[in-house]
Amino acid sequence: MSTPANEHLTADGESLKEWVDRFSGHVADLRYDDAAAMMDPEVNSFSTWTDVVVGVEHFVNAQWRNVWPTMTDFVLVTDKMRCRVSPDRLMAAVMVTWTSTGYASDGEAFDRPGRCSFVLVRDSIDGPWRGVQGHFSLMRGVPQQSFGPGGYKRVG
Repeated sequence: MSTPANEHLTADGESLKEWVDRFSGHVADLRYDDAAAMMDPEVNSFSTWTDVVVGVEHFVNAQWRNVWPTMTDFVLVTDKMRCRVSPDRLMAAVMVTWTSTGYASDGEAFDRPGRCSFVLVRDSIDGPWRGVQGHFSLMRGVPQQSFGPGGYKRVG
């Protein structure tokens, strides 16, 4: 007896939601190493700080460490997540929005919503997903810079 195709979609969708929820928690809690472990070593991305990022270490150090500490209340909104899974079920594209709180240079909080996409792969249907591409961008009209809950701090 074969498994109905929509059952695969349900299982794959649930495993993708679990991946996104786990990644969301790592961002919110500033767990860089845990988030990096969810990515392929050669992950590719666009970045706020450099045009193109290649490699998970560069992703962590050139992007995540510069952005994640400047916001709070980060959550990827998986109830509105969209995904497509390849016919062999080893690759998926995921689109999801997020909510967060950003901070102006004087420390005043503002809504900082955005959107992101991931391309995820796995070596087998039962294997874990890993990110090979990620892109994050703020929604239109959202201030491009957040300074963290304490606002702007001059160093030196």
